[in-house]
Amino acid sequence: MRVTRHSRRGTAHLVTEAAPSRSEDIAYRERRYLIMMAFRVGCFILTIVLFAAGAGWFAAIPAVGALVIPYFAVVFANGGREPSSTRGFRAYEPNLPERYSPPSQTLPGTPPDPGQPDNDSGTCPEQE
Repeated sequence: MRVTRHSRRGTAHLVTEAAPSRSEDIAYRERRYLIMMAFRVGCFILTIVLFAAGAGWFAAIPAVGALVIPYFAVVFANGGREPSSTRGFRAYEPNLPERYSPPSQTLPGTPPDPGQPDNDSGTCPEQE
């Protein structure tokens, strides 16, 4: 009698739809933030060089970049790990009872409804 062992080496499974791990996601966002901040420093240095060279209004272009880039860098760095679909979320639907409406009452001196008996006993005159 021969005993055979099954090898698991040939059964590799790929997970293509899986999101990156949390540490990979954070590392990617940190890297992107640092690249944007390096670009900001470059804009700032270019502004100083252009201003010193007497470029006039051309120095304002990289200065605006140096002022605006931090906002986008922070937004991009903080904008991760959100669910990509809202399939799991439902809108809130309150389960309220129907609105209460009191029974209609006839006031003295008003004609009764045609479907209601007009005597006090609650029976129709034909039944008496």
